Amino acid sequence: MIWGLLIPFFGTAAGSACVFFLKKDLKANIQRALTGFAAGVMVAASIWSLIVPAIEQSSDKGRLAFLPAFIGFWLGILFLLLLDHVIPHLHRSIDKSEQTEGPHVKLDRTLMMALDVALG
Repeated sequence: MIWGLLIPFFGTAAGSACVFFLKKDLKANIQRALTGFAAGVMVAASIWSLIVPAIEQSSDKGRLAFLPAFIGFWLGILFLLLLDHVIPHLHRSIDKSEQTEGPHVKLDRTLMMALDVALG
C-alpha cells in the first residue's frame, strides 16, 4: 500500500524538481516534448482510470454500456469549452508576452493565473 503512494509521489517530486531547477536551461523543443508526454500520460490515466471503469460499471446495460461514459465525456468537453470562452485567462507564448483571452475584464494577474489552473 505504501509503495502505491510513494512511487507517484517521488515521480511527481522528481518531475517538478526538473522543471524548477532546469526551466531556464531546457530548449523550447524539449519543453514541448515533455509537455506532450505529460499530456499523453494524463489522457491515458483518464481513459484507464475513469472511462474504462465507467463503462465496466454500466455493463448491465448490454450493448449500450458505453453510453453513460460517452455522454459524460462529451458533457465534460462542452463544459470546459464553455468555461474557456467565459472565464478570462492568460496564454504565455514563446516570446514571453502574455495575451489575455476570453471576456475583457479587469482582473489581477494572479487571479487570472488561478482561473487558468482551475480551467486546465
